[in-house]
Amino acid sequence: MTVALFITSVLAWGLTWIAIKLHLDAAPIMVSLCYRFVIAAVVLALVLAATGRLRPMAWRHQPWLVLQGVALFGANYVLVYNGSALVVSGLVALLFSSATLFNPVNAWIFFGQRPQPRVVAGAALGMAGIATLFRHDLMALDLGDGGALAGPLLGAALVLAGTYVFSLGNMVSMRNTREGLDLPNAVLWAMGYGAVIQAALAAARGLDFHFTVTPVTLGSLLYLALPGTIVGFLAYLSLVQRVGAGRAAYVTVLYPVVALVVSVLVEGYAWTLESTLGLALVMAGNLVIFGRLPRHRTPA
Repeated sequence: MTVALFITSVLAWGLTWIAIKLHLDAAPIMVSLCYRFVIAAVVLALVLAATGRLRPMAWRHQPWLVLQGVALFGANYVLVYNGSALVVSGLVALLFSSATLFNPVNAWIFFGQRPQPRVVAGAALGMAGIATLFRHDLMALDLGDGGALAGPLLGAALVLAGTYVFSLGNMVSMRNTREGLDLPNAVLWAMGYGAVIQAALAAARGLDFHFTVTPVTLGSLLYLALPGTIVGFLAYLSLVQRVGAGRAAYVTVLYPVVALVVSVLVEGYAWTLESTLGLALVMAGNLVIFGRLPRHRTPA
């Protein structure tokens, strides 16, 4: 079952990055996210109701569900969507794989799970790989006169910030499942809160809720709402519940391969020796952390 969840997460999320890129111009980012999570929440609620699994959540858990919604279905996506406008989709997926570095650190901070030495070594390799990928942008950076980050570098910074917020959401999800909350219902509530927050912020900013409908934008939105959100998150958070946040983040080691292949085919991303080395370092760092595909161990 654990292997099936890994494969499902990798395939569901490996294609989301190009789907994000394909509909960025269809609506303002917060509006697009609102539609994505409304569709996902409605469909998930109907499925849970039809299968008799729809459950209420106690009021004492609601603040944590709001927090999960803010982290996993709010700030995380606003940052990543904005970064995706400045970086090719394959590299966005690769940057997001830094969740494998953030999750063990946050598990140490919030749950006292001290990271192993290989996590530190893997983190060093991963950061070296990201620096290699964006070496030219880093070398060209000049903030001496109050300038701003350059396009690709700003995009990378936004995606990394979004990834850290995603990691914090993993910690909240761990807390909620430890408290005995049913995972699909917790995801439903958090997703609903995320959609409401996105809608409220969009309205407060006076954003237009018009969505430009074409076969590409509608198809990408539906993919993001259904496989990319419902299937991807339920599979991934099930892994967090079964094997822990650190090991579940192994998913982010594998889906950049899918995303990078799609990026080459669709966006014409051209590999160089430097970018290949950067990819190798990031992947090596993640593999050092985990060593092998984690397996679920049944207690004796």
